[in-house]
Amino acid sequence: MRKDALEMVYEHACEDPRVVFIGSDLGPGVLAKFQAEMPERFFMEGVSEAAIIGMASGLAAEGHIVYVSTIAVFLTRRVYEQVALDLCLRSLDVRLIGTGGGLVYAPLGPTHMATDDIALMSALPNMTVVAPADAPEMRRLMRGLRSRSGPAYIRVGKGSEPEVTSDDTTPFGAARVVREGAGIVIATTGITLHTALAATELLAAEGIQPKVLHLPVVKPLDTAGLAVHLREAQGLVVVEEHVPAGGLAAAITQWLAEVDDLRQVRVRRVGLPDAFPDRYGSQALLLDHYGVTPARVVASVRALHPEGR
Repeated sequence: MRKDALEMVYEHACEDPRVVFIGSDLGPGVLAKFQAEMPERFFMEGVSEAAIIGMASGLAAEGHIVYVSTIAVFLTRRVYEQVALDLCLRSLDVRLIGTGGGLVYAPLGPTHMATDDIALMSALPNMTVVAPADAPEMRRLMRGLRSRSGPAYIRVGKGSEPEVTSDDTTPFGAARVVREGAGIVIATTGITLHTALAATELLAAEGIQPKVLHLPVVKPLDTAGLAVHLREAQGLVVVEEHVPAGGLAAAITQWLAEVDDLRQVRVRRVGLPDAFPDRYGSQALLLDHYGVTPARVVASVRALHPEGR
């Protein structure tokens, strides 16, 4: 997924001389073609993220479109004030490519796991927040961001995820139905789309066919699309690789509280707990440990299904 994001940066740079790339200690060979062909617009800096955001804001203020790439926790927690004041306050065209979103860096422990990144970035005015499920969706969203102004945060998964979406012409920000169904809606963002689809295979054996609605853009949230799909729903299960505060479930329930004719929608959440990760291992191991699994999605759907009460 990161490879696809960076390839889209190179493609954009070939088409638009305003595009600049800044990497933070990404290692040799990253975007080597970009560096060779457009060295005056390629910068690889050391571990100095606050300075890099300042550099990016200066370039953007002069009319450039800047892509900054490094580990997700370094782009969110470590430089939060710079992102807020340098980028968001002035609504500058800087795209933050956060590698290792969620539990990807599980081998490195809680200091490197970005379990609150969506909340942090969503809290900032003018910020767009996206979380693709796979490589095709990453390409589509990166292309869609070109026509948007202001800063954006792009949550990048581990990579090599099975391709379950397509690089099509779905409007940027639109919720998309990945699997048709009725009764219960399962809403996902990022890689949890895979978890939801696995759950629907298990539920199909019971004659339960929930609709899977994927929202790769968490901010701005496609509330119009959500309203269409929830009006006839008996319940909603939100699946996310994120802590409870400030994630997809929080965004949806906050919106639901303000929509009188949707207050009957019952909601269940499958996601990470309100805690720092307390284990090391793999992303898959920790997702299983915290119950972000097809089995838990199945149990949540059953709890909301009329025949499962």
